[in-house]
Amino acid sequence: MQKLRRIDIIRILMEYVKDELIICNIGCPCKELCCVKDRAENFYMLGSMGLCSSIGLGLALSTDKKVISIDGDGSVLMNLGSLSTIGHEKPDNFILLIVDNSAYGSTGNQPTHTNNTNLCKIAQACGIDAVEVSDEKELREAIKKSLNENKTKVIVAKAIPYNEKTENIKIHPIVIKDRFMKAVKN
Repeated sequence: MQKLRRIDIIRILMEYVKDELIICNIGCPCKELCCVKDRAENFYMLGSMGLCSSIGLGLALSTDKKVISIDGDGSVLMNLGSLSTIGHEKPDNFILLIVDNSAYGSTGNQPTHTNNTNLCKIAQACGIDAVEVSDEKELREAIKKSLNENKTKVIVAKAIPYNEKTENIKIHPIVIKDRFMKAVKN
């Protein structure tokens, strides 16, 4: 069984995405998403570590469109309270995809604490339907199922620490915001 990398998880997700709105965690995940499939429905967070899941929740509460937040284990650990809030609100159009590589990927792959902290169990304890996946088949099944359900879902995708060599995002932050806001309204 080949271990997944974050770039693999993003590529697989984007095979299934149509018009869903995506909020992507800071740094390397944003650059990887932009490299895999840039589109107006992607919001690249260029700052605000720890807030991707909260921003995604807020967006899901304000639209009928399906919203997917791509977050990292380090960011979720930084703002664990977001899982409790997500579990309390439970919009029927929100998927939180946590890429758990047990590392702070964008700052040099320093280890996080998910070697002994189970984010899937924490999400479940917050009342969220959550699943942990560790291979491509499980990930594909979880994504397909979640996209077809009308409920809040957390997918914790286990991965190895790895940063794909990608260019910086060349789209100005104001352009990212403006085109995303138009995509939300359409």
